[in-house]
Amino acid sequence: MTSPGWRPDVPLLAAAAAAGIEIIGEVELAWRLRPAEGAAPWLAITGTDGKTTVVRMLACMLAAAGLDALAVGNVGTPIVEAVAADHDVLAVELSSYQLHWSSSLAPAAAAVLNVAPDHLDWHGSMDAYVEAKGKIYAPGCVAVHNADDVTSTALAEKAPGVERRVGFTLRVPRPGELGVVEELLVDRAYTADPATEAAELAALQDVRPFAPHNVANALAAAALARAYGVPPEAIRDGLRAFVPDPHRIQHVADVGGVAYVNDSKATQPHAAAASLAAYEPIVWIAGGLLKGLDVDDLVRSCAGRLRGAVLMGRDRRRIAEALARHAPDVPVVDVADTDTGAMERVVTEAAGLARPGDTVLLAPVGASFDMFANYPARGDAFIAAVERLAAGRDGDAR
Repeated sequence: MTSPGWRPDVPLLAAAAAAGIEIIGEVELAWRLRPAEGAAPWLAITGTDGKTTVVRMLACMLAAAGLDALAVGNVGTPIVEAVAADHDVLAVELSSYQLHWSSSLAPAAAAVLNVAPDHLDWHGSMDAYVEAKGKIYAPGCVAVHNADDVTSTALAEKAPGVERRVGFTLRVPRPGELGVVEELLVDRAYTADPATEAAELAALQDVRPFAPHNVANALAAAALARAYGVPPEAIRDGLRAFVPDPHRIQHVADVGGVAYVNDSKATQPHAAAASLAAYEPIVWIAGGLLKGLDVDDLVRSCAGRLRGAVLMGRDRRRIAEALARHAPDVPVVDVADTDTGAMERVVTEAAGLARPGDTVLLAPVGASFDMFANYPARGDAFIAAVERLAAGRDGDAR
């Protein structure tokens, strides 16, 4: 049994595979350790972005329906502990690493939220990464897919033997989908007659924090909960009870009419694009380790929303080059500092570019390990710097 962080080509694992020795991960072990009778069904979630948010939303919806539910997997309690307890149902977050080392999982319902390039250094290719994601679908499961994401939909369509396929979309839903109608989240998949009936699940204002990608997260969680028979009112109550994790489009403060938002979890282009699409105009704080990923499409898509950019970290020049190509009129500040005070200088420079009504957005698009212990440490540094900025402005006002 291997930790999921180890790549398949490390010498020990490669030698074991060559010798015909089975290699599994903790998730596969947990599945095999489930009780022979009465085991809690799994509602499983994977995707490039949004997994933790969706699994926590789902757990809240299940709890609102009166079920003993637990969020496990790549978040929270280890699954090997959870399967030994007497829960009604498990909301299971699964990374591509964990799925790679799994072979017999059979969730009652499973969702692929989205697929974009990530972890290619681990998997070796985009095809291998996509293949790992697709392993979450098993014969007999309800295959939930993102109808607005081509790869997610393709994986569900080719998954063999699934009970049914249910899409979620930010558009008006077709029969068999959950989606948005005016200011409401609605279900046209689990009603008695999806061709003519829609069930109201919640209002857009029930989704916190509000952003298009977070509405998609809520719809994905709802699709899985509804697959397990959760009534519409519990979807609404679960969303209202949900408390977002920090460092995910987290509003920190308003200072001088400028909003400061921490999305330190946005460690690759797909995640950064989602948060950049939620605000306008933006002073963008970006940089870190790009892990070999291209940022041209990201910069091209958000160029019209940018007031300015402040860049930090090892790969900041690659972002600067993309900005020069696609947003040449956007002012860019390069902060080369890497010491403990670097984030304070970054925030100060961003405040200098921002105008009232703007959003200063930390959406780094890169990993944090060049400057920080992890993405929460980077987010905490941003929060502390914004708080010092606010305290300084208050002192000047007095």
